Amino acid sequence: MDGIHDLGGKRGFGQIVREPNEPAFHERWEAVVFALSGALGAAGVMRNVDQFRHAVERIDPVAYLDHGYYGRWLGGIENLLVEAGLVTQREIDDRVQRSGGALGRVAARPSDTPDRIDYAPEGLEAQRPLAATPKFAVGDAVVTRNVPSTGHSRLPAYARGKPGEVIAWHGGWVFPDANAHGHGERPAHLYTIRFPGQVLWGTGAEPDTAVCLDLFEPYLEKAAPP
Repeated sequence: MDGIHDLGGKRGFGQIVREPNEPAFHERWEAVVFALSGALGAAGVMRNVDQFRHAVERIDPVAYLDHGYYGRWLGGIENLLVEAGLVTQREIDDRVQRSGGALGRVAARPSDTPDRIDYAPEGLEAQRPLAATPKFAVGDAVVTRNVPSTGHSRLPAYARGKPGEVIAWHGGWVFPDANAHGHGERPAHLYTIRFPGQVLWGTGAEPDTAVCLDLFEPYLEKAAPP
């Protein structure tokens, strides 16, 4: 979906700083959040990773930027718990206040019409067999669709409406755009598409650079002949 989480290609966020020898968790609460995510899956509250990613995408935009990696996870977990009816937003707010927190920092933004997923994944991995032949082959020129995203999507905004070349085909994989919302796994062919830097960033792009994205067939159209 279109939102603050789709930061690729956006300016003004500064340099990416890498922490040498970064630990898995900086504080104990981060490990607790990680454990909670696994518990949600075991309890059937989180049915697939696409549903979880969409829950994280829907947290408060300021919290998304301010709360850090596992803070975003916590906001997504709270969304799923509220939407499953296991807790109420009021109960979360009360717990935050009792713990000395400020409600202005609460991340959860549950939906009034939550997704309902009444099926389990068909396998442990996301790859699926497909009877349909792929529409594109390695070497084909393609263009990504340029349409707004109202739900979960793995097509970043900066790559919409851009021409590229198919450099690999990976077979059928669960289609996240459907799976996140309970519409079935709807497997689709997955490709790696190469985009020249200047196509994405204009004439100011660093020379001889390219970005490769793994994109699903529904995102792609055949490019018009030159």
